Amino acid sequence: MTRIAADWLDAPATRAVFRALTNRGHAVFAVGGCVRNTLMDRPVADVDIATDARPDQTTEAAQAAGLRAIPTGAAHGTITVVAQDVPFEVTTFRHDVITDGRHALVAFSDRMEDDAARRDFTMNALYAAPDGRLHDPVGGLADLRAGRLRFIGTPDARIAEDYLRILRFFRFHAWYADPAGGIDAEGLAACAAGQDGLARVSAERIGHEMLRLLAAPDPAPAVAAMAQTGILARLLPGASSNELAPLVLLEADAAPDPIRRLAVLGGADPAARLRLSRAQARRIALLSDAARGATGAGELAYRHGAQDARDAMLVRAALLGAPLPADAAQAIARGAAARFPVTAADLTPALSGRALGRELARLENRWIASDFTLDRAALLDGG
Repeated sequence: MTRIAADWLDAPATRAVFRALTNRGHAVFAVGGCVRNTLMDRPVADVDIATDARPDQTTEAAQAAGLRAIPTGAAHGTITVVAQDVPFEVTTFRHDVITDGRHALVAFSDRMEDDAARRDFTMNALYAAPDGRLHDPVGGLADLRAGRLRFIGTPDARIAEDYLRILRFFRFHAWYADPAGGIDAEGLAACAAGQDGLARVSAERIGHEMLRLLAAPDPAPAVAAMAQTGILARLLPGASSNELAPLVLLEADAAPDPIRRLAVLGGADPAARLRLSRAQARRIALLSDAARGATGAGELAYRHGAQDARDAMLVRAALLGAPLPADAAQAIARGAAARFPVTAADLTPALSGRALGRELARLENRWIASDFTLDRAALLDGG
């Protein structure tokens, strides 16, 4: 039997939660992302735990062991157990009784197989016992090793249980599947067929999934598949995936940035359709307008800072199908460091009000056109 070894599995906090439940005779397993990422040699952010203990039994076991138990989702089987200031979501095995496309009425179960059957993808239904032994009820290990993302059971049924799984399908493909293997045809067809159900998913949830997808190292193949099915156009009318792959190539020295990538997709009012935050909305508007405009790299850096200028130039280059200009980095550095040498005090009292503002703007434009080389005296003497 396959075993995993990981720091998080042997951590004192994790062991304390395991002991609290096993001391009461309950089965307990780490499940989902922590197991998947360990097998893929990727970082683990948090540890989710599945058990046959009912929520009240989990609470009793935790408190008897001196741990804190918080009923964060007790009605759905989840108790947050805090050990050594580390929170663990401990959830009872369960199976769905009724689903409506976004929410489910669940019943508790004693069987891991029931719990696995209600999850989304085979690679997310891997369970690790406290000793590291791996339990694989739905064949997720073979899929994970092959870099293959597959729905558990019938894709149409999994999607009908929760239409957000359509977007999760593309996100997980971007993050965890082997691009060389292509996208699962049956899953893709089910996503295409079920896309009307996305109307039942909130814009906030859609936006959250889209940003997580676009944060993947290379989301271009997954987003191209979204475009192929019509799902991208449904979410962002007018958007195009064609320039995303060129942008990813241009980003060789830049960290993945979902807002930068969203800007290259285009589309009508992404900030409203994806319920972006105010800061995100301002940034995507700036990048979209700057990339599709003609303002030079130096001026962009002077007005908006080096980072936004570089991002705008990357998006512009992707849209044009061209490399970054050879002097872009130098121009951005000059613009970001430049400080306009003329102040309002230099023009008063001769000018005031709107006339003062117009003259300051004229001199600033002249200074920018000189590549920030004209000094205060030259600007004032030159009129």
